[in-house]
Amino acid sequence: MAIYSLSVYEFILLALAVFRLTHLLVFDEITEFMRKPFQELKEERDENGEIFQYFTGRGKGIQRFIGDLLSCYWCTGIWAAIFLYVGFIYFPLVFVVMVNIFALAGVAAFIETAIKRLNH
Repeated sequence: MAIYSLSVYEFILLALAVFRLTHLLVFDEITEFMRKPFQELKEERDENGEIFQYFTGRGKGIQRFIGDLLSCYWCTGIWAAIFLYVGFIYFPLVFVVMVNIFALAGVAAFIETAIKRLNH
């Protein structure tokens, strides 16, 4: 089995798609229903008395593992990269379309962020 070498274009496309899929899973409101069974919101007070909130895994075992994974942008990004890359290589008919959609949405997110920063 030969190792597949990505073109620069494919690499950029996959990088944008991984960014967008990761953000969708970890942060976006639309996928909150998927995260909710696995995460709980914790509050802690820092040394200045300010309260900060963060998500952590709920429960034990696989439930906690998934919750901790979804609380970590970097961790989820690794799995999103593996999922999209393997799918792109072995199931291109489906994944090329999926990767293109996520990459386009990723570029749109960057543009929206830039416009918001310019207007504020």
